[in-house]
Amino acid sequence: MRIWQAKIPTIVFLLLFVGQAAAQQNGEPESGQPGDPMIEEYLRRETDKLHDGFLQHVESLDDWERLRPKYRQEFLYMLGLWPLPERTPLEATITGTLKGDGYIVDKLHYQSQPGLYVTGNLYRPAMTEAGQRLPAVLYVCGHTGRGRDGNKTAFQSHGIWFAKHGYICLVVDTLQLGEIAATHHGTYCYDRWWWHSRGYTPAGVECWNGVRGIDYLISRSDVDSERIAVTGISGGGAATYWIAGVDERVKVAVPVSGLADLPSLVSNHVVIGHCDCIFMVNTFQWPGARIAALIAPRPLLFVNSDEDSIFPMDTNRRMTDRLQQFYQLYGTEDRFASLVSSGGHDYRQDIRQGVYRFINTHLKNDPRIVTDSELDLVDGWQSNSHHPIAPKMLRVFPNDSDIPSDELNTTIDQRFVPLANIASPKVGEFAEWKTNLVTELRRVSFPWIPQRVPEAKLLERTEAGILRLESESGIDVRLKLAEESQHPDRPERVLLVVQNPGSESTVSNWVRFIRKPGDVIYLCQPRGVGDSRWTVGKRGNYVERSFALLGRTVDAGRVWDVAAAARFLNSKYQGELPVIGVGDYRAGILATYAALLEPDIAGVLLNNPPTSHMTANAPQFLNVLRVCDIPDALGMLAPRELTIHGGEQQLISKVRTVYAAAGASKNLVAN
Repeated sequence: MRIWQAKIPTIVFLLLFVGQAAAQQNGEPESGQPGDPMIEEYLRRETDKLHDGFLQHVESLDDWERLRPKYRQEFLYMLGLWPLPERTPLEATITGTLKGDGYIVDKLHYQSQPGLYVTGNLYRPAMTEAGQRLPAVLYVCGHTGRGRDGNKTAFQSHGIWFAKHGYICLVVDTLQLGEIAATHHGTYCYDRWWWHSRGYTPAGVECWNGVRGIDYLISRSDVDSERIAVTGISGGGAATYWIAGVDERVKVAVPVSGLADLPSLVSNHVVIGHCDCIFMVNTFQWPGARIAALIAPRPLLFVNSDEDSIFPMDTNRRMTDRLQQFYQLYGTEDRFASLVSSGGHDYRQDIRQGVYRFINTHLKNDPRIVTDSELDLVDGWQSNSHHPIAPKMLRVFPNDSDIPSDELNTTIDQRFVPLANIASPKVGEFAEWKTNLVTELRRVSFPWIPQRVPEAKLLERTEAGILRLESESGIDVRLKLAEESQHPDRPERVLLVVQNPGSESTVSNWVRFIRKPGDVIYLCQPRGVGDSRWTVGKRGNYVERSFALLGRTVDAGRVWDVAAAARFLNSKYQGELPVIGVGDYRAGILATYAALLEPDIAGVLLNNPPTSHMTANAPQFLNVLRVCDIPDALGMLAPRELTIHGGEQQLISKVRTVYAAAGASKNLVAN
């Protein structure tokens, strides 16, 4: 590890010493619901497992280089960028030009995909030699609201400095805070949980917008394509990692306060301070430092502040230690440096000096101390700020009427990651069709669930007759024998009735209607339901978003619980009675996926199932919509018994087609 010293007269690299900084928690754990302690401890333990697996399978540079192509593809997938989108024409357009003291600003937009507009300002020197190719900087902005002017206007001083010092600098708006405002907050506060099922994250959009920004830069005759840097703070710091990790045309990366590790985000609750663009969809359960490791051995300056509550010092210490290991693998320790500034989450003079100097050193071979970093600064706070250039003057679309009518920015979350479009199998094709889909589901939606979920363990039988089980280490599941089953005349099958969150622990009327006289009925409360319920809807949806950071969802955990409970019941009845998964709406789909993963579930009975994972309150599993949708999952149950009560005709029609292809039409009942 090195620390970049920006205030001394010559370049000196010093060993960075960061003491055993105390973990900084963003608020205390929740304690209002009975399941809060359970889920807090579970998340902490699972976090430690992933964090401790950082160098798994990597003992040498050869190991890393062998794994690197796989890791890069996984990284792209987790950003929603695999397969890579088509590089469509940028349609770059300059809508106006400003002249400043020693620099020129072009106001421009380009389309990273057709209809996905990126607004930005290109800063360039006022005077250049004919045919000269200059180094270039892609500047990605942090989350500073500037309304219709776009958040690029808050970072204009950086563009000005780079232009005055012989760089071409493209400063681009973010998706949420640009001139055409969309959202970064889908799961943070808007309950767009289908983002998880689509494998969508705004981080992917920011990354692709940046990659296409580099496409624009190198298309220019005044840019040296071999000298490209990317930098930004906060959300821009995160985007710096995304872009540099994906695009090796980036020769220098300087992220400022943009990456935290899992112990910080999950165990210390720092996730509640971040919006969704800070995270990829962690399908393959990566520890945080692996993202930055993809940049090695290219020059990387790791910048943080010692009083930053959302990128605290304990995570800074762990990240710098791990990144040092990667640069040591390459024998390029001189290309990695760390700068720790005194203060909160902000730019200060020492950060600006360090950032500019590091980029000068590696793009211009100029390691001199930067002495003029404080010129042309934006100061003050938002409406009271002083700007070298009036923000409105930097608008790419001066008036609202100038915003393109074909813009897709505001709905890009519904388009960016393509949905799977699964054709029904033909007769004779069912087995291969199902095998391929289940294999892919296990790879990208349930990779953490073992091939066979272990049988749940009996922990306690309460006086009320409730069986308290442990499905997964530290997770409580409860089974209750329904009153309707106290004295069955002749046992024929076990109905495992999965309870929805907030539902009563009783048998619904439709189950009473379809039950047979000899059925044994058990009510199942998976994690977060009934006596294990935890606090939801507070503090940035901490539990649900933490699950996604660990490469899973709450609903995927419930699938595990149902499968483990089914295995417990199968053992209890010695396999003599078939276990049938039963559920209303959401719970029925949990039973469906549990049956796909667990052969001990002999069939499924559903009431009013949702038609798609895009439907409100449908269960959500990472990337599932990139593989299949609910009708396909139901079809995959063939040839097992399936009863659908009250389903929509479109859903039933597709399931009938699949069951017919499997030669199992007689096992499907739909009414």
